[in-house]
Amino acid sequence: MRVAALHDVHGNLPALQAVLADIAHADVDAIVSGGDVLWGPLQAECLGLLVEADALFVRGNCEREVLAPSSETDRWCAAQLTARDRELVAHWPLTVELDVGGLGRVVFCHATPRDDDEILTRATPDDDMLSALAAVAADVVVCGHVHVQDDRRLDGGPRVVNAGSVGMPCQGAAGAYWVLLGEDVELRRTDYDVAHALEVLDEAGFPSFRETFQDALEGRVSALSATEHFEQKRRGA
Repeated sequence: MRVAALHDVHGNLPALQAVLADIAHADVDAIVSGGDVLWGPLQAECLGLLVEADALFVRGNCEREVLAPSSETDRWCAAQLTARDRELVAHWPLTVELDVGGLGRVVFCHATPRDDDEILTRATPDDDMLSALAAVAADVVVCGHVHVQDDRRLDGGPRVVNAGSVGMPCQGAAGAYWVLLGEDVELRRTDYDVAHALEVLDEAGFPSFRETFQDALEGRVSALSATEHFEQKRRGA
């Protein structure tokens, strides 16, 4: 079995379209949407496209926050959804489990299998990683949330793969980032026309769109700076 994991789309429809075009040529048996489809300019369109692709969904923190909005941006995002959209998203689970190729049992989640907002980065100490994943009975955990790709083997724990972000990457280079799983793990990047995407996405009316998205989409947010930011949040600094 070959599985494409797409995390953190954040309503970036052009990026998602480009990735799905790549997947169409990748002999994929299943697509897993790993949370945070929502909270972005064209989120309803992204949701519809993933439903059409028969994706399996897990919930991210942004799905939870948009369904119970507490900020101007959350409320804008909530207003873009139909009642049917909200009903669909409300039933997404925290995890999906699949047997994948030569990898064995794989758990897909947004942040960790126990929490949609817990932070694990490539700089998180092994002991903290193992503690967060102590209840996981799987060979591989595929997550997202911190928008930086990683592939890490823990001594005494599962292999931890961060798929990165399709729609709002922090990699220091433009593109849509995702992961293909089969006999092994392939960290993937799909190119698309970012300049055109910025124009299309800006027209949707997402609050403070350019301030929120432009640097990430144009590749000006490095993996190092994003990791440092999330590690500070993890430690409560």
